[in-house]
Amino acid sequence: MSGLKTLFKQTFIYGLATVLPRMLSFILVPLYTTKGVLSSVAEYGKINIIFSYFVLFNVVLAYGLETAFFRFFNKDEDKDAVIGTSAISLIISSFGFFILALIFQNEIAGYIDIHVKYINLVIWILLFDALVIIPFAWLRATQRPMRYAVIKICNVVINIGLNLFFLLALKKLAVNGSVFESIYKPNFEISYIFIANLVASGVTLLLMSSFYLKIKYVFNTDLWKTMMRYAFPVLVAGVAFSINETFDRILLKELLPANVAETDIGMYAACYKISLFMTLFATAYRLGIEPFFFSHAKSENPQKNYAKILEFFVAFGSVILLFVVVFADVLKPIIVRSEAYWEAMWVVPIILIANFCLGIYHNLSVWYKITDKTKFGAYISIAGAVVTLVINFMFIKAYSYKASAVATLAAYAIMVLLSYYYGRKYYPIPYNLKKIGMYLTLSIGLSVVSFYQFRANYMVGISMLIVFLGIVFVSEKNELKKIFKK
Repeated sequence: MSGLKTLFKQTFIYGLATVLPRMLSFILVPLYTTKGVLSSVAEYGKINIIFSYFVLFNVVLAYGLETAFFRFFNKDEDKDAVIGTSAISLIISSFGFFILALIFQNEIAGYIDIHVKYINLVIWILLFDALVIIPFAWLRATQRPMRYAVIKICNVVINIGLNLFFLLALKKLAVNGSVFESIYKPNFEISYIFIANLVASGVTLLLMSSFYLKIKYVFNTDLWKTMMRYAFPVLVAGVAFSINETFDRILLKELLPANVAETDIGMYAACYKISLFMTLFATAYRLGIEPFFFSHAKSENPQKNYAKILEFFVAFGSVILLFVVVFADVLKPIIVRSEAYWEAMWVVPIILIANFCLGIYHNLSVWYKITDKTKFGAYISIAGAVVTLVINFMFIKAYSYKASAVATLAAYAIMVLLSYYYGRKYYPIPYNLKKIGMYLTLSIGLSVVSFYQFRANYMVGISMLIVFLGIVFVSEKNELKKIFKK
């Protein structure tokens, strides 16, 4: 149980690094969706389209190197070679992209139909974000979660602070003769949002720059080739994952009529954010378990711990799912301020369940990462991406963002099933399917009934939640006592 104790401690700290900053970033959604801050729902849709490309290019610029770094840092005896080779590779690729992107920024802007002034800012942000990938991975691999947490939180605080300054305070401060008058530009809100992101990313790189000053710049060509063979399937899986995660916004823009596309995207993206509670939990859990998976791969009977990890994830995730669904209409005006966005609330339970499935998939993916069969991660993610694309292409024109929500759920559910099937074949883990299945069936069933049949009937919803909490407590109390007892 000592391994699980370590996992929970690291997950808690990484949770602070991920959940707390993103909870702070909740401020941005109410800010952007408050009447008068952005000129329309369509403007918020435009921002989300640009961030969809962010996700895709962040994956490409990382090219699976972070996961490869974890694997070889724990596997290879010459850790300096792993660090140096990874860092040099990332520096060369990042600046190579940066130079080419600046040269062809006008062509890129024309091709994806986004103004070049936004493209220029995005290119700089992508460079800064790429250069901290290995430094952050090094902090996690060397178990320095506190420094990781402080820098991550600092990034988000700067981002939020500048958003509040640019979008709320600057206009009031820009009076005649004021120093702020030269900074303020009317109808410049989207640029201000990306400038805030750029400054936050720049400060983060500055805080992590000591990593590049103290490492040994040793490049091992053979090691790099081996790492790239491991990383390439992760890259493919990452691209496929980005299609599952954000490509629906791009497809909505392309497939819906121009007069409604950005407005529908704005409503969908805003209500999508209500599922952030599940995303935060799953992300914090993943950040904790990924180093744990690799460092305990050679311990005695690691499969037993892996099985218990998934069981706890499903138990806690089920509670979060049902809680957010029951209180969705209470959270709605807090997170999404304007009623103009609320038409898309239908997607909330679907996206919550989808992100729950994604968290389960990340837990199941341990088998192909520690057995170096990362190609299966690529195959599975590609299968999910195909499902996403097919459903979106077939149904967006008829059902708009509802089709996108269902496509996301279908894709992640397929990935869960495929990962479990192949994992059982290549690296059997004794999952407690009876208990996991019970949690999933009850939480999803109760969530669907609560939202689509008894929405805002809190007597029914809270009763369901209390009953489910009782079931989870009775089922897990003995295991929790073993983990947390002194």
